[in-house]
This record gives sequence, C-alpha cells and structure tokens, in this order.
Amino acid sequence: MNNFTNDNTARRYQAHVSILGTTQVHRRNPYIIAWWSAAFPGFGHLLLSKYLRGFVLFIWEVVVNIKCNLNFAMIYSFQGEIDKAKDILDTRWLLIYIPVYIFGIWDSYRTTIDMNKVYILAERENHQFNSFSIGALEINYLDRRNPAMSIIWSLFIPGLGQLYLHRITTAFFVIIWVVVFFYQSRGLEAISLLFLGEIAEATSVINPEWFLFFPSLYGFSVYDSYSNTVENNKLFDQEQRLFLKKNYQFPTFKVLKGQKVN
Repeated sequence: MNNFTNDNTARRYQAHVSILGTTQVHRRNPYIIAWWSAAFPGFGHLLLSKYLRGFVLFIWEVVVNIKCNLNFAMIYSFQGEIDKAKDILDTRWLLIYIPVYIFGIWDSYRTTIDMNKVYILAERENHQFNSFSIGALEINYLDRRNPAMSIIWSLFIPGLGQLYLHRITTAFFVIIWVVVFFYQSRGLEAISLLFLGEIAEATSVINPEWFLFFPSLYGFSVYDSYSNTVENNKLFDQEQRLFLKKNYQFPTFKVLKGQKVN
C-alpha cells in the first residue's frame, strides 16, 4: 500500500518508494559510472539502479575471471613476473571476456547520459510521487539518514550500508557475494591467523584469486551507500517542500525580490 497511487498523469517520475527500496532518478557523472564499470563490470549499472543488467555483468565477471585465471595473472604482473602471467591465462575464456568488459563500460556511460536527460525532464515536470509504502513483509518511507553511518556500516560488511538505507535488492545481492568471496578466499581464516600472530600461515592459507575481488566490492559498497544516502536526503527535502507548498502555502503567495513580506 502506498500513500500516493501512480495515476500515470506524468510522463516521468523522479522516484518510487517500494518495500524493496527507494528508486530515484538523479544527475550522475557518466565518467564516474563508467569508471566503476571498469573497476568491476556491473557496478556502474547497479549505481544506476539497472539491477538485472548489473547482476548479469557481475556474475559474468566472476565466472569468466575465475575460468581465465585473470586475477592470478594480475598478481603475477604486479610482481613483475610477466611470463608467468602470460602462461597462466586461458585465452579460450579471455577472448570472450574482453568484449563484454568493454560493453559494460560503454553501456553504463551511455545510459548515464540518457538518464541525466530523463532527470532534467522529470524535474521540470515535478510530479508528485509516493513517499511511504507498507506491505506484509516490509515498510519503507522517505526520511533523513546519516551518510557517515552508511560508510561505517559498509566498512564493517559490504551491504550493511545499503540495508541502512533500505536498498534491499542491492544489499541482498552484495551480502550474498561477500559470503561467497570470504568462503572461497578463506579470508576470515587468514584474518584469525593474523590476530594470533601466525603471519606465514595466514599468507599460505589465503586464496588470492578470490580475495582480489574484495577491494572493488568494498569500494563500491561504500560509494554506493554514501552517494545514495546523500541523494535520498535531497529527495526527502524535495518531497517535504512539495507537500507543504500544496497543503499549507496560500495560492496567491509570492516572494517579491527586494521587498519585505508582512
């Protein structure tokens, strides 16, 4: 149940509040979105709330990366062992990885430009949207949240910042893959050994091929939760202004520049 029913009288809406999260259109930098797609295919689309496309590209990246031993090759290249990096790469998988990787960057950049145009038109139309949604499983509503808290929770475990902001779809997807990466990389086991002072054993037990996914995942989780918290607060302020103007402002009220209002 929503406190405003979409009557399709507007061509474009700026936001929609559902029990799974708040989806909104706002201005984004296409170069930043493209950069996140380059850091990890799928992340740029998830930032745009293009979930299905983002999920496909993310899973593609994980599967094909592992199959072609790309992370191992990167580790060897970081160590200056270029010959080993060449030998370990499986070109049967690598050659299908490259076109999709480039497509993810290009498509996220193109989509960002298009959505910025949509945002400008929706902002000018300035149509009402719902701010409260309640169902059998969840309640979601617009309110102010602290961007610093979204960063802190994302640093503890990726996905918690999205849960704090009530972005359930992204949070669920990220948390599932955090569990997979920790299990496959044996990262928590290595951290436990580090706390015990057994550095050599911690280094030997960790699987770097899976552990190398974590920097991108942590970075995305922090950036996504922070940026969406900031935009969520702007959306809340806008909705409040529209509500107060519609229900409490006198129709003939005008603010005259340079003159006092009694």
